[in-house]
Amino acid sequence: MFSFKINKKAIAILLLSGCTLSSCRKLVEIGPPVNQVGLDQAFASDATATSAILGLYNASSVRSVLFPMTELPGLSSDELQNNIPSAFYDEFGSSAITITNSLVENTLWYNNYGSLNQANAMLAGIERSNTLSTAVKNQLMGEARVWRAFVLFQLVNYFGDVPMPLTDDPIGNATLARTPAATVWAQVIKDLTEAQGLLTDAYPSALRGRINKQVANALLARAYLYTRDYKNAEATASLVINSGLYSLNKDLNSVFSNTSNEIIWQLATITGLSIYTTNADNSGGSFAAPAGTIPGVTLKDTIYNTFEAGDLRKANWVARTPIAGSNYNVITKYKLRVLPSGATTGTEFNVMLRYAEQFLIRAEARAQLGANANAIADLDSIRSRAGLPMLDNSLGKAALLAAVEQERKAELFGEWGHRWFDLKRTPSLVSPADKTRADDVMSVLRPATWNSTDILYPIPDAQRVANPALTQNPGYK
Repeated sequence: MFSFKINKKAIAILLLSGCTLSSCRKLVEIGPPVNQVGLDQAFASDATATSAILGLYNASSVRSVLFPMTELPGLSSDELQNNIPSAFYDEFGSSAITITNSLVENTLWYNNYGSLNQANAMLAGIERSNTLSTAVKNQLMGEARVWRAFVLFQLVNYFGDVPMPLTDDPIGNATLARTPAATVWAQVIKDLTEAQGLLTDAYPSALRGRINKQVANALLARAYLYTRDYKNAEATASLVINSGLYSLNKDLNSVFSNTSNEIIWQLATITGLSIYTTNADNSGGSFAAPAGTIPGVTLKDTIYNTFEAGDLRKANWVARTPIAGSNYNVITKYKLRVLPSGATTGTEFNVMLRYAEQFLIRAEARAQLGANANAIADLDSIRSRAGLPMLDNSLGKAALLAAVEQERKAELFGEWGHRWFDLKRTPSLVSPADKTRADDVMSVLRPATWNSTDILYPIPDAQRVANPALTQNPGYK
């Protein structure tokens, strides 16, 4: 799977530490991960096992991929535009990705598999331990299963069929063939349903920085939606909505504050500044830039121009900014580019899951199940917060699903590639039997370069050289 020689002992050390060879920084509000201890010692006590699990949250492979997992799929869709010419980024923006694109290989493949292998190491260590208390063992096992499901969710959406290592054997994992996407989805759901039974509603750290039961439910509701299990999607989203733990922030400008009650799960940063607006914590690019400077990535007019009149999300989450004679739609969901005067830390972390999405998941599931009135009520919950009028109660299924797409586009832009995934997973309005919404939208946006096979990214060529068992996706050579 990886094109380098594997030292099992060294990998065990790095996986447990969540560090690079050169540095390891503590997580705000979570605590320090364990550093260079053996597998047995790491899971010998509740304290050391907990510290080992914290490496999942602090690993450099996780930190370096957070922003690109929003940016790159956003560039693939009609959502984001790259303003700094770069051959590899431009391939995403033109639906012309090559098998040697380093962003595909290093960012989307290598870093995600690093996180996956780390989660597998954690699960193996916990399972082998017979000295952990039941409560701690369940919590840590649940966290590791959610992490594994989260990474597999990303990989199957990017690549379709992918190798699916489920053990801590790096030698055997390196030669795995691709697992059918349906089997990967089944594993995502299995991990999350098992995590449901292991976790509780109590967050094990301040500011919702670690995984609880509702994190598992929220991601599971999304997985059910993506696999068209609408009954379970509705039921699982309802578990989150009815948990009593969360609420929609009335003030759109505070939704991404790290004390927001809308946040289901977030990853802390040392600076208290999100990676979406800074380069802190190995983040990569950003949505923000100093005054008068063009941000690296901005919202395309194709999305900006589709906001309804009076939508407060357009007013509060996008700043149309003239720079050097052109207008740029700067995404401002996160407000802090630098620390406020006199502050030692900021108040924004990296939001992984938030409450509003659960209403959108349930609305779509209900629309598919024919519960139109209830679906409209869910959409109206989101529209009300956005300052928009309520929907017509007489909407039929097709119009209601179109309203769901619009609300997802307006609510979730600039977050985790939602728009790209939505275009890929929903059927075409023109040829629903064999095309997707991506074909409808992207063939108009990029008629010269778009092919239906572009909904999957290529398997990196270097990985196929290292592991001949890997096949290539259609459309790439």
